[in-house]
Amino acid sequence: MKNKLSIGRVINGVLLVVLTFVCLYPFLNVIAYSLSGYNAVLTGNVTVLPKDFCLDAYRDILAKKQIWQAMKTTVFVTVVGTTVSMLLTIFAAYTLSRKDLVGRKFVTGLILFTMYFGGGLLPTFLVVKNVGLYDSLGALFIPNAINVFNFIVMRTFFKSLPPSLEEAARIDGASYIQVLLKIILPLSLPIIATIGLFYAVEYWNSYFNALLYITTPEKYTLQLRLRSLLFGGELNSTANLEGGGSMVLSQSLKMATVAVSTLPILVVYPWLQKYFVKGVMVGSVKG
Repeated sequence: MKNKLSIGRVINGVLLVVLTFVCLYPFLNVIAYSLSGYNAVLTGNVTVLPKDFCLDAYRDILAKKQIWQAMKTTVFVTVVGTTVSMLLTIFAAYTLSRKDLVGRKFVTGLILFTMYFGGGLLPTFLVVKNVGLYDSLGALFIPNAINVFNFIVMRTFFKSLPPSLEEAARIDGASYIQVLLKIILPLSLPIIATIGLFYAVEYWNSYFNALLYITTPEKYTLQLRLRSLLFGGELNSTANLEGGGSMVLSQSLKMATVAVSTLPILVVYPWLQKYFVKGVMVGSVKG
């Protein structure tokens, strides 16, 4: 029996290592190309480790003012959009998780209906335009402020909390808002961090909405700006860097732009990782 368990663990370990490598390889390859020298990239002699280490591609990309402007816009949309989405999701989920709310099943059904049936691209575009959100940053987070899946997950979590906690607070004279802020939310840090990360990644990587609703170049998000750099002719086949005079292949520039758009959101994850492994009810009831 022990031998079988050992063999099973070895197989699981090998599979996990292979799966991890398959997931990491594209990202490592992008980083390697962006940090490799001109000759190594030109010959395609780059895998997961950079060759002829060189930062010229990053210097060239980060020297563009459009990148920094797009970065500020994306950070603004991500922070404001995530805040608005979390507030709406938390209040909606808490309200509809209460069993004594009249009509909660009907309202929940209407919300679930939108998860499977939508108005379509053209009607949504016309609504955004007619309400005055066209070519404004609000169009990037207001129309999709609540993700139905995230709402369902948070509502299910709130329903799983012991009713006795809320009942005890209500007996002591706490209002519903006080119960939510002082009891429910402190116990919900893991789910709040998880859903918040989902929203942040969604807004950071948002591309299609920006392509539809934003026309002013100064309001381009990072993803839309990178599309303009990659496919709009702003990156030539080779580029002369100021000062050094070395050549940067467009392949390196493209990889550097991908890395620039990916790394910031990856930095956020370690700060939220601890909430993914915490027990949901740890510390909620002390003897």
